[in-house]
Amino acid sequence: MGDAVAKILGQSIPLGQLLLVRFAVQAIILIPMVWATKLVWRMNGWVLKLAFLRTVLHIFGIGAMFTALQYLPLADAVAIAFVMPFIMLLLGKYILGEDVGARRLIACIVGFIGTLLVVQPSFANVGWPALLPMVVAVNFSFFMLITRQIAKETNPIGLQAVSGVMAVGIMVPALAITAGMGIDALTLIAPTGFEWSMLGAIGVLGTLAHLLMTWSLRYAPSATLAPMQYLEIPIATVIGFWVFKDLPNGLAAVGIAITIAAGVYIILRERAISRDLAATPEAA
Repeated sequence: MGDAVAKILGQSIPLGQLLLVRFAVQAIILIPMVWATKLVWRMNGWVLKLAFLRTVLHIFGIGAMFTALQYLPLADAVAIAFVMPFIMLLLGKYILGEDVGARRLIACIVGFIGTLLVVQPSFANVGWPALLPMVVAVNFSFFMLITRQIAKETNPIGLQAVSGVMAVGIMVPALAITAGMGIDALTLIAPTGFEWSMLGAIGVLGTLAHLLMTWSLRYAPSATLAPMQYLEIPIATVIGFWVFKDLPNGLAAVGIAITIAAGVYIILRERAISRDLAATPEAA
């Protein structure tokens, strides 16, 4: 739903203004929650530096996705971005030194082929913007790696509140410095009443999604929840057809099916490995 709202607003609201309001709403919602619940939100040292880098990646990733949505059908953009689980697996193997078996590596290759099948017709139609969701996937893979590194040192709601404040602190000077340079994406306009309501909605939806993700992990393990993320693709297809009358073509639909199958296989394989490790005696 958030991507659909962004696709609608991107036709009239400059990208910089979209990003500023999206993160400003996040800060406005979460800061009172942090104060009311007395959550720990102060950071220093390496955690603060990583939180700042995480915020920069968040801004860049959302900006790239919002831009891609102006050129691609909603379902295609979302499906291409779902190359992220495969990138995460490879980064875990080659950067964090995690053990990744041959079957999961093969599934990564298969999933990437599926993604290319989605990209191909989109690239033929719109050119380089079809690659932006892949940029988003790489960006958010590093975003998730950083989040994993600081997760034990921060409260999730506090981290998101700080991230919202940091993002506003980055975007306001950036828009002020570029004012008058004639860069369309970084100009400011006076939104209509309807556009203001939609801008508020995009901030609320983005913030709510993160909170629901965080809260869900309190009640179920990530291995149980992970396959559910792939519901985003068929839901995006339905919303894309309902709102924009867009549907993936035949080749893209095959690619989406392959991507989903490979991603779910990796998730189920990791769950099985975790279950086997848990069942193995410590002395083994």
